[in-house]
Amino acid sequence: MKKKVLYSLKSPYREQLDVIGFRFGHGKKSAAIVGAMRGNEVQQMYVCSRMVQELKKLEANGRIAEDCEIMVIPCVNYYSMNIGKRFWAMDNTDINRMFPGYDQGETTQRIADGLFSKIQGYEYGIQLASFYQVGNFLPHVKMMDTGFISPEIMKDFGLQFGILRKPRPYDTTTLNYNWQVWETKAFSVYANATDDIDENAADEAVYAILRFLDKQGIISANTPPGYITKIIDERKTKQIRSEASGIFKSLIEIGKRVERGDILGTISDPFEGEVVSEIRSPVYGTVYFEYHDPLINSNTVCFKIIK
Repeated sequence: MKKKVLYSLKSPYREQLDVIGFRFGHGKKSAAIVGAMRGNEVQQMYVCSRMVQELKKLEANGRIAEDCEIMVIPCVNYYSMNIGKRFWAMDNTDINRMFPGYDQGETTQRIADGLFSKIQGYEYGIQLASFYQVGNFLPHVKMMDTGFISPEIMKDFGLQFGILRKPRPYDTTTLNYNWQVWETKAFSVYANATDDIDENAADEAVYAILRFLDKQGIISANTPPGYITKIIDERKTKQIRSEASGIFKSLIEIGKRVERGDILGTISDPFEGEVVSEIRSPVYGTVYFEYHDPLINSNTVCFKIIK
């Protein structure tokens, strides 16, 4: 393993930001794994740290294929992580909306440019991602439908679901999309939690990535058997929004099957305690996202269901 500073940014008030990469093996750029780009993505950073440990063992045992290099970048935005802020601490911008970056632009554009210049050209790119909504989500893998690669390759992760997303205009500045534009086969792996560490979900994400790398012949690893992945178009999932504001209580766990009309959660008046809204499923399917804050506003996505 070689530890390397991929990009540095000086600050007048803090120590400089050093984006650290851990390189395993040597030769062609086979796979890059990127963790936390936002300050609350603790689970995503943790999964990458676990990957560093696993790849250390594989490298020591000679189980990384010859002429293959793997890069792991656990955290890009620890400035924001240090103060518990999701986006860039100074101007509240999102690094994952700044790709491919611009070396003469705003701070987050420069960070995106510095990172992308080092992870461009890998055959496979895996980002540990999180939802924009606050909540828990079923571990799954997602890819942008750019036509560059077949969705069937998502089955090599062995996760329960592979979700295909049709790019929207605001997706064109994300890492996943730009990786594909520059001919890297890119995937986003979602590992349940964000602000907290979920050990079981972290295990599942680590095994999924190892399973994928093994299937591509980059490493030789023994992993638990995965699921027979079901590939789903994201447009065939159902978002359920709250009809009132107040105190939110979920009555269902992610991964559970629901029938049409089942109660998923309630919203109660914060002063009087009376239930002001019952959230019911309009479809039959599997819950793969659950809102996780005690307070909720009206018209907020509180559940997502794979129909």
